[in-house]
Amino acid sequence: MSTSTVIVLVVIVILIGWAISVYNGLVSMRQRVNQAFADIDVQLRQRHDLVPNLVETVKGYAAHDRGTLDEVVKARNAAMTAQDPGQRAAAENVLSGALRQLIALSEAYPDLKANANFQQLQAQLTDLENKIAAARRFFNNAVQEYNSGIQRFPAAMFAASFGFAPQTFFDLGDQRATVGEAPTVKF
Repeated sequence: MSTSTVIVLVVIVILIGWAISVYNGLVSMRQRVNQAFADIDVQLRQRHDLVPNLVETVKGYAAHDRGTLDEVVKARNAAMTAQDPGQRAAAENVLSGALRQLIALSEAYPDLKANANFQQLQAQLTDLENKIAAARRFFNNAVQEYNSGIQRFPAAMFAASFGFAPQTFFDLGDQRATVGEAPTVKF
């Protein structure tokens, strides 16, 4: 074998090794995004399971505030049926708003606020909300790394042809401005 043939073979082996390394890196990032979304899903399912208990507890004290309770149940059902991250984020944001209304409603009922079951459920909900926020941050970080990875040169040259498509952030979207507002309760 001539020296030039050996050099060409070495360069080809290096390029193939490099391409495999880039591909495997993109696969790892995509798996991290999928795992992060699954982590959010676990937390959201726990919240969905907690909501009926919270509604039933409030129902006994606030029977005439049926609209708020129905809104929470409807938002929960919509959140449970949402599929992709964009739809899920929008539905979960509606549910978060409805839950804020429900918690604000409890302020009008001192007996409800003193109820041990309600306090326990509210503490569980607060803990879940914190876990969900942390899982969202982790997911969005994984999405940012993944999206950057598939858009950087040289991976951008072949990422799309291997099925690596950009992912959507778990974002508040249009509701970002209303999340920080205090809920209003009408009687």
